[in-house]
This record gives sequence, structure tokens and C-alpha cells, in this order.
Amino acid sequence: MKNIVIGLVGAFALFSFVASQAGVWSVDGAHSRLGFTILHNGITNVHGNFGKFTMEVTTPNADFNDATIVLNAEAASVNTGIEARDNHLRTADCFDVEKYPAITFKSSAVKETATKGTYTVAGDLTMHGVTKKVVFNGVHTGNSKNYKGAAVAGLQITGAVKRSEFGMGEVSPGLADEIKLIADLEVVQN
Repeated sequence: MKNIVIGLVGAFALFSFVASQAGVWSVDGAHSRLGFTILHNGITNVHGNFGKFTMEVTTPNADFNDATIVLNAEAASVNTGIEARDNHLRTADCFDVEKYPAITFKSSAVKETATKGTYTVAGDLTMHGVTKKVVFNGVHTGNSKNYKGAAVAGLQITGAVKRSEFGMGEVSPGLADEIKLIADLEVVQN
């Protein structure tokens, strides 16, 4: 009996890190968040997100190894919960949404690490008209079916970038240069 339980736990763990099949996946915006955190005055984290974004993941395998990820966020959809701050972030002091309406990411390599279900996600991030090579961490958090019966998968992508590397000057005194990014994503197989 003990071996059966161990076998079932192992099978479940293995299944939870398999994309189920090769294909194209699109983000489910109602169950996803593209967020960020920045340190203010060295003591408090300020959180925000982008309310409007699209993402497509193409998987050539039964997992997310060698996947291609393409993300496009509307810079004007920035939301920190304070309207005056959000309006300031949209100006030329920061995102300059009139001139640079999109924030984009296109992966160049998605590779599974030594830990099953975790990935390095390398690619080009374009923000404020500047494109930089970045490397993020990815975790495949599991699979399920949505209410329509379609296959869905959970992904979390995290990392950090520096505002100064994207030509974004001093937005406000006391804000850190480093922005931590976190995307909690539910993708639906097309």
C-alpha cells in the first residue's frame, strides 16, 4: 500500500509539470496578473500592475521546454491604485505612453532547469523605447480544465529589471532603480 501511495504522489507530481501536449496557449486575462513591485524610501514596497495585456505561448513539446513566449502590455494600463500616481507614471517622466504605448517581451530561449517544472526564460524586453536582453525565472504551477473544458496551465514568471537601463529617469524621489516583476498567468490551450 505504501508503494502505491508513493507511486500515485510521484505520478501526480510528474503530471502537474507537463503541459499536456504541444500547441498554442493564450493568456486568460480574468485569471492572470502582470504585476510589479518597487521599493519606496528604502522601506516600503509599492505594488502595481498592467490591466491590459496579451500573451501567447507556443509549446513544441509536451512541456514548456523550448516554448516561445510573446507578451504585449499597454503601458497606459498601469495601475498602482492611486490615480494621481498612475497619471504621473503615464507621462514623459516615466512610461511616456504617448510615445511608447507598448511594453513587449519576446523569448529567445525557454529552458527547463535541473528542477522539474522550473525554467529560465530569456528574451528581449522593450520598454520606453529601449530593448534589453533579460533572463526571468519561470515555474509551471500545474494543469487543469476551465469551465468550458479547455486545457489550462498555470505559469509564474518572476525577475527584476533596472529602470535606468530603460532610460526612465527619476520618476519620484525615493524610488529604487530596481523593479521586481511577477506575472501570475493562466494560459488556455487554443
